[in-house]
Amino acid sequence: MSVYPIDIAGLHRELPICKVTDDLYIGAFICFGDAELTVACARDMLAMLDADSYDYLFTAEAKSIPLIHEMARQSGAKHYFIARKGPKAYMPDPLHVEDKSITTAGVQKLYLGRDDADLIRGKRIVLMDDVISTGGSLHAMEELVKMAGGTVVDRIAVLAEGGAAERKDIKYLGVLPVFNADGSVK
Repeated sequence: MSVYPIDIAGLHRELPICKVTDDLYIGAFICFGDAELTVACARDMLAMLDADSYDYLFTAEAKSIPLIHEMARQSGAKHYFIARKGPKAYMPDPLHVEDKSITTAGVQKLYLGRDDADLIRGKRIVLMDDVISTGGSLHAMEELVKMAGGTVVDRIAVLAEGGAAERKDIKYLGVLPVFNADGSVK
């Protein structure tokens, strides 16, 4: 398997290059199980934010959950929000939006319980993700925050993938290219 070497948050990792379509391959950035990387990325992402500029962090499940948890732990936050991929029995009257993600086949829905939406109302929210690529998940999260009555004040990620690195509305720690089938950078 081909890998892409990357230095992020002071650490070196080799990301496996994985097929998304016949002509699109990505470097798989996965924090699951890598406590050292999660702690370092959370630290450096928090350094990109002014602690007084937001009330809550918000992400979508699942790969960024360890990051948001670690960011909350390091910052002393008592609460953060996760948009779920399906409604849960404990979610009263959930809000939902549709999302098309580069790594998810087909359209997925993101859900936020009305109880969480009530806490978001009138608050300043930072959207965070592990990797921003097409921006579909980010857009869906932003729509959920708006539906809940909150205001998105910042968007941050560990990596901006492909064309996302050209965006001026996100902050990120590093750039991750996309790849051709032969492992070369597109």
